[in-house]
Amino acid sequence: MDVKNLNEVPAFITKDGSEIRELLSYRNSCIRNQSLAEARLPPGGSTQGHHHIKTEEIYYILEGIARMQVGDEVRDVGPGDAIAIPPGVYHQITNTGTTTLRFLCCCAPCYEHEDTVIRA
Repeated sequence: MDVKNLNEVPAFITKDGSEIRELLSYRNSCIRNQSLAEARLPPGGSTQGHHHIKTEEIYYILEGIARMQVGDEVRDVGPGDAIAIPPGVYHQITNTGTTTLRFLCCCAPCYEHEDTVIRA
């Protein structure tokens, strides 16, 4: 049985600039077709606008407030909000609050730096 605790998973920085703790993926478990990670952005922090070639994502806000852009749509999001991000669609999240923004990021297939295209 693969059980990973958030406090025991090392953090790394994704290509879009967010701090990630990958909880489950093929890199550390029996999971092969998706990944689950917790992402963090400091107050005022933002990911670089980007899209993924193959990967679809779900962001689920745990703590904090943010402004989320998916394609041409922009809206404020907060705890309990789940955001659908289809493959190939530009997206960016900005922490608009005064505390660390924490959200889950579910990716299928698994997150890969090579699948991330930063908007120039």
